[in-house]
Amino acid sequence: MRGTLFTMLLFTTACGPVMSGPDGSVEDGGTFPDAGSTNCQETYRRCEVEFRFRALDEQSVQVRGDFAADGWTVGVPMKREGNEWVARVSAQWGSAIQYKFLINNQLWSTDPANLQVINGNSVRTGVRCETFTCPANAPEIGAFDWRDSVMAFIFVDRFYDADPSNNCNVPGVIPEAQYKGGDWKGVTQKINEGYFDRLGVNTLWLTVPLKNPTVAGGGGDGRMYSGFHGYWPIDLEKYESCFGTREDLVALVTAAHAKGMQVLYDFAMVHVHSQSTLWQQHPDWFWSLSFNGGQCTCDDNGVCPWNQQGHRCWFADYLPHWNYTVAAARDYTVKQAVWLLEDTNADGFRLDAIKHVDDSWLLQLRVETEKLAAKRSPRPRMYFVGETYDFGNRAYLKSFVDPATKLDGQFDFPLRLELMEAVVTRRSTMTALRNFVDSNDTFYGPNTLMSPWIGNHDLGRIIHMAEDTPMWGNPYSDGKDRAFNNPPTVPNYRRPFERVANSFVFLLTSPGVPLIYYGDEIGLAGAGDPDNRRFMQWTGLSADQSWLRARVEVLGQLRRDLPALRRGTRTSISATDDTYLYSMSDGAETVYVAINRGDSEETVSGLPSRTLNDLYNLESVSGPSVRVPARSARIMK
Repeated sequence: MRGTLFTMLLFTTACGPVMSGPDGSVEDGGTFPDAGSTNCQETYRRCEVEFRFRALDEQSVQVRGDFAADGWTVGVPMKREGNEWVARVSAQWGSAIQYKFLINNQLWSTDPANLQVINGNSVRTGVRCETFTCPANAPEIGAFDWRDSVMAFIFVDRFYDADPSNNCNVPGVIPEAQYKGGDWKGVTQKINEGYFDRLGVNTLWLTVPLKNPTVAGGGGDGRMYSGFHGYWPIDLEKYESCFGTREDLVALVTAAHAKGMQVLYDFAMVHVHSQSTLWQQHPDWFWSLSFNGGQCTCDDNGVCPWNQQGHRCWFADYLPHWNYTVAAARDYTVKQAVWLLEDTNADGFRLDAIKHVDDSWLLQLRVETEKLAAKRSPRPRMYFVGETYDFGNRAYLKSFVDPATKLDGQFDFPLRLELMEAVVTRRSTMTALRNFVDSNDTFYGPNTLMSPWIGNHDLGRIIHMAEDTPMWGNPYSDGKDRAFNNPPTVPNYRRPFERVANSFVFLLTSPGVPLIYYGDEIGLAGAGDPDNRRFMQWTGLSADQSWLRARVEVLGQLRRDLPALRRGTRTSISATDDTYLYSMSDGAETVYVAINRGDSEETVSGLPSRTLNDLYNLESVSGPSVRVPARSARIMK
């Protein structure tokens, strides 16, 4: 180590003219082109950050850090200017930069002049500057800031029936997969009643609103299903009449906007149903079902395995797969996606099974929706969140994420696995969750907004994984084994609800766009698809269900009231097998979160030595150590 030979590092944020240079070299694909505007939201602003190091006898000095996707492996060479080494990088406004110095390509060192150290790296928090640049397509001040979003996934057909006149019935379908009557008027009614406000929800993800077939389709289990889910579109120019009229959908979006809420549509761009005239009139727009002497349905035991042929295989022999290497196919579907947003004034998409389409489609969608955004004032951000069903390969998920040209984020499947195993099933440890989170929070790059979640429509309901003995031993299980035979009921004891509440504590105090799958806020029962899509329970809640909903409501309001919880940076403080203590700080305030997943009271340490207000439980506690009851949490400031 250099010891006393290390001289002072001057880490400054440039004021005055901002150099336009290094954006391309220090940022990954998430970098937007500089436009010189100063009307963008803070999170999109970029500052020039300057490193200075007084020179001695070094041959070379580099600064390396997380200011760039490859910043730890490539770094930025420092240039000698007189008696100092100097480097300048472009950094996101408000970001925290972890960094080290590499001297003569051999010696690593933290900054001895900076006492802030995280994970063994020097850290500078709260990057600010007087003069900054804005990306060309950045959302303007006054537009919705997606960092503030709490999203609810509303399965329209299963949510609330406000208009029985539009109810549908498809002959030959099993009862569990039949239309149940939920509609857009029902969602609007719940918006106006304040149901989502009480949960702190300000973004609705709605099932696909486009027309689906009136005939049954066979599932992989041999049973017959309807298109109540919306994923079998037959017409990209018509709305689903089983959910209501275009006017009903526009009224829903209008009601949401009146309450400061955003609306995302699920968009099924992988395939159409074979009844679609698009398939019948333009077969060249789709991949052929015939392939390698067989039928190219997605099947790991067939000629078209999911991973190798996922870009072309049909999900079922009645679902032709779009071929987006054909420009006409790409142009048409992108045009209809933009039309859907423009016709109803909606705000973005959840993009289904994004890994199964050619990248060119997503790139074109971003270009065309930016043109739509430019027509709105203030200019908004059209939020795209993708579904890539992969619990382990973060790099693969990241390959689709680039706010400038592709997705803003993805549903964070790898984080869901870690959260479930640590907090819900207790088969892992809170230390393991902490270790994962420490790298995951910044893994996907600047300006990305991943969506952390614990429940969705493809897995058994989370309340059953939280039982004393989890209903499914495999964390990847889809739960379909109980969907028809002995389907589960709501647990009749409190502990599962406490564990689910703890998972929501984590979600609603984490960066990103946390997701609430409809019904999880009350511990709605259900096995795998379609049992995990039961009709929403509005009456007859058990005491435990009401307790859980009240806990989620408190969490939603705390996230709404405390900017640090939604815009802050997480710093892990301590973790054990059963506990995890971390802070969320935005520079103006710091909030401390302590979660105890264990079945006995635990003490966590590392808090400030003062009285803290536990806003989750409405009581005062004294640091630096506090007790956390079994299967509970504290949120303190």
